[in-house]
Parts: sequence; structure tokens; C-alpha cells
Amino acid sequence: MEKLPKIAFPFIIGIIVLIIVVSKSLVTIGPGEGGVLFEPLGGGVNTEHTYGEGFHIVAPWNDMIVQKVRQQSISENMNVLSVNGLDITVSGTIWFQPEFKNLGNLIQTKGEDYIRELLNPAINAAAKSVVGRYTPEQLYSSKRDIIELEILEEVRNELDGQFVNVKRVLVENVKLPTTIKDAIERKLKQEQESLEYEFRLVTAKKEAEKVIIEAQGKADANRILSASLTDKILQDKGIEATVKLSESPNSKTIIIGSGDSGLPIILGNQ
Repeated sequence: MEKLPKIAFPFIIGIIVLIIVVSKSLVTIGPGEGGVLFEPLGGGVNTEHTYGEGFHIVAPWNDMIVQKVRQQSISENMNVLSVNGLDITVSGTIWFQPEFKNLGNLIQTKGEDYIRELLNPAINAAAKSVVGRYTPEQLYSSKRDIIELEILEEVRNELDGQFVNVKRVLVENVKLPTTIKDAIERKLKQEQESLEYEFRLVTAKKEAEKVIIEAQGKADANRILSASLTDKILQDKGIEATVKLSESPNSKTIIIGSGDSGLPIILGNQ
């Protein structure tokens, strides 16, 4: 077997080095991601430029730090105290998005694990502050939407100027001690039954008022009509009715004398 020429060894080593350099210099940033350069020879994290999706060529002695820059969410289970000191577990989700242009500043100040270093403490602090203003009953029932908005506002205040935008906060579950939860549910059920009973009473009262009003209207109409029916009007109406009846083709009319009111008396209808 023939030995390789001496010049072949440096050539092979050069190819290997070239492959390493090229592989380290070509960086792919995926969809919804951004990258910032860490330059060991140039002052650390480059905060001036954020790289977008696609292929990028960087110096082999630099590192590309890639992070998600699209909207993301994290869920937390937080143990907090109500206004009366009751221990409550609140489960919530927060939607956030790092600022693309300031990704370098975010990583430089908070590190690559900024979610644990920055977001989690801010969420917990906001939840404790807001939940501590309410009673267990308010947390369990009627105040959920207001609590979400207040936590969102608190988190935004905590993260102001920290290069992360918080989009929304959702309080998914409020876990109370079983005895407290059962007592609240019984109270809510009683209140609902009371409201239904009041509704039935109000409905019945309105129906009774409607019947009274209709009866009163009919009585008033009859009274007005009775007052307007004089003997002369009744006589005229009787004459009109007698004429129409006499003109009917199905009637044979015989008029004999007159009645007490002066109207004709009609006999012999067919």
C-alpha cells in the first residue's frame, strides 16, 4: 500500500478546519425567532442589531444567540393570600412577546433565561398584590374579569422598560379550601333561588295589574257608553235596524202597530 504524500496531510487538515469554520459561520434562524451576536472579542452581546429569520454568516469566533420573538404564553400556579388572609391557589396564563429590536438588550440585562429571571417574579408579585385586595367569594365568582385586568396592569408596570410586552392575562382557576368553596356555593345557590322567587312575584304582580287596568278600561268605556245612550239615540238606532231587517230578501215583514218606544213591531220572518 502506497503512503500518502506528505503534502496530503496539511491539505486534509485544512479541509477539516474549513468545514468546521463554515459550519460554525452558517447560522439558521427559524420562523418566529430572532438572533443576537455574542462577540467575545468585541464587547459581548451586540445590542445594536437583531437578526431575523433565514441563513446568516457570522465570524466563527462569534456565537449567535437565538430566541423566540413571536407571541408566547406561560402558565403559573401561584399561592397567594386573600384580603382576609386565606391561602388561595390561583392558576393563570400570561401571553407575552419580547421586543424584536431590543432582543439584545433583553438578553444582556436578563440573560437567555429571562422568563424565569424576569417574567415569573413579575407575575407572582402582581398576582399577590391584586388577589390580596379581594375576598374569597369575589375571587370565586363575580370579580374574575376585573382581577385579570388588574393583574395585567400590575405586570405591565413591573415590566415597564424591560423589553417585554405583555398582551393578556387569563385567570383560569381559583382553588379555595373545600369548606370555604362549599359555603360560597351554598350562598350563591340561595341568592339565585331568591332572585327567581322575586322575579315570579314581580311577574305575577304585573299580570294582576294588567288585568285590573283592562277591567277598569272596560268599565269606564261601558259607563261612558251608557251615559251617551239617550232615548232619542236608541230610537234612531232601532229604526235603522228595522229598515235593514225589512230589506232582507230572506224576510217577510208585517208591521202591526208600534211598541212602547214608538218602534214598529215586526212579525212573520221566514
